[in-house]
Amino acid sequence: MEPVASVVDTIKGFAKSSEEFFQVVIHRWDNSARHNPIEILKRLQREAFSDLMKLRDRQDKVERMLSFYKSSKGNPFQEASTHLKGEVDVVGALLLVDNINRQTCDIVDRAGVRTGTDSRFIFEATIRQKDSLVTEFMASQRGQGYNGGILGSMLSLTKVMYTANVSDWCSAVLVPVGARCRDVEIASNLFQQGRSLTDFSLGPPLLNQYYDAAAAILVRRSKVAACLAEFVSGLGMQPDSTGIRHCLSTFGQVICQLSKGTKLTLLGIHKMPKSLSQQIGLGFLTVPVGNLRCHKHLDMPTEASLPSVPCSIEDNVATGSIALMLESDLDESSRIRGWVEMQKSNPRYLQWAVALSDIPEDELGWGLSLGGLFRGSSAWDHFQVEAFLKFNSGKRFSFQPGFMYVMDGTNRVPALMFRSSWSL
Repeated sequence: MEPVASVVDTIKGFAKSSEEFFQVVIHRWDNSARHNPIEILKRLQREAFSDLMKLRDRQDKVERMLSFYKSSKGNPFQEASTHLKGEVDVVGALLLVDNINRQTCDIVDRAGVRTGTDSRFIFEATIRQKDSLVTEFMASQRGQGYNGGILGSMLSLTKVMYTANVSDWCSAVLVPVGARCRDVEIASNLFQQGRSLTDFSLGPPLLNQYYDAAAAILVRRSKVAACLAEFVSGLGMQPDSTGIRHCLSTFGQVICQLSKGTKLTLLGIHKMPKSLSQQIGLGFLTVPVGNLRCHKHLDMPTEASLPSVPCSIEDNVATGSIALMLESDLDESSRIRGWVEMQKSNPRYLQWAVALSDIPEDELGWGLSLGGLFRGSSAWDHFQVEAFLKFNSGKRFSFQPGFMYVMDGTNRVPALMFRSSWSL
């Protein structure tokens, strides 16, 4: 039995050794296959293909959602992005005169001195990546001298302006609230107003006149730009003592680029007042274009026999003004500007100003302006000089101390002034 047992043990040992040998060979073959570059590339390709299929499914879902929103009629204001801009402007003046009377206040008012505090908040929304909607709210504590004016007001809506860019060279502007010629002026900026000590040196006075509503078309080319606008004032107001209820004004502007930094601007406005009696029942936003008349016939009864005259619209004298402005950029921060304005009703009534400024962003700046008013007499009826320094503290705060000297006829009014602005 011992030989049989030894044979069986030998066979078991050989089987166990063979099993261990085959396990070692298979393990080594598996490890070599895993570390094979070709197998590694195949495995990465399978994983990448799986990830690409998942991304493709997600992209298909996003494209279906976008196509659904594009096909549906949505509100154009849904994708509007709104930006808020704010500014607080403070102007003060120290009049170096002995007596303050009404005549002195009138001179200061003609010099364009507007002291007090203005707070403005402008909401600008971009619509459809081309159009823009601007809404301005303003609170004013700024007076208008002896002639009256706003001595203080709560924060209220002062401007609504919509600009539609039809193409690269044509755009349309609609201002249903708080329109000014400066709003539809080519290359205008709501925050580039009032950078001098007074309003006299800002530009022609026709740019700063307020109206109720306006509509304009702007056309731009490489070196020429033009603007045509229609303004309406006096809507919803009762007629005054002369019967004038509203006024239509046509504004035009042409800009010629003479060189890289020099441009010549010709602008003008034509005003046609409409005279309406209180018996006419025109509603709000009802604007007659022509001059309507009520003719009396021979067979009609006289005014004494009638309880009231049905209507009476009279002709009014058209007024307006024409201005010429020349601007030149000497370098990045230096600029010279000159303008002259002539009234259409009185060609001898001339108003002019020349301003030179050098205002860098982060350094000390300065400005000097000369201006006057001529009514056709042998001497200048009004002449003023103003000079200021400007300290900029970043882009948020600025301080402008300055000096102004006004000669109005035989009167002299020197004054120390300052302007300070905070931007939000």
